[in-house]
Amino acid sequence: MKSIITLPAGRGALAFDGEPSDAELDAIELEMPLILAEVELLDAEIMTLDRPATELDERRTRRARRRVLVERRDLTNRVGVTLTGGAA
Repeated sequence: MKSIITLPAGRGALAFDGEPSDAELDAIELEMPLILAEVELLDAEIMTLDRPATELDERRTRRARRRVLVERRDLTNRVGVTLTGGAA
């Protein structure tokens, strides 16, 4: 059996410090509304796992699904504007 050995970083290679880069943090911040909408949808679905869904539960789940779709659309539009520089 071969063992896996960690090799030291060579010249020119950046050492990984375990923290996200500024670009990664910016990407997370850009996606945060979608992440929160997906969490809301997950919460609505979890509430109906152990009991029959009521009309209120169904409305809550539909509303959460619509919010996820809206946030996906908005994120796609924001990323598209960022990539194209605002030109349509």
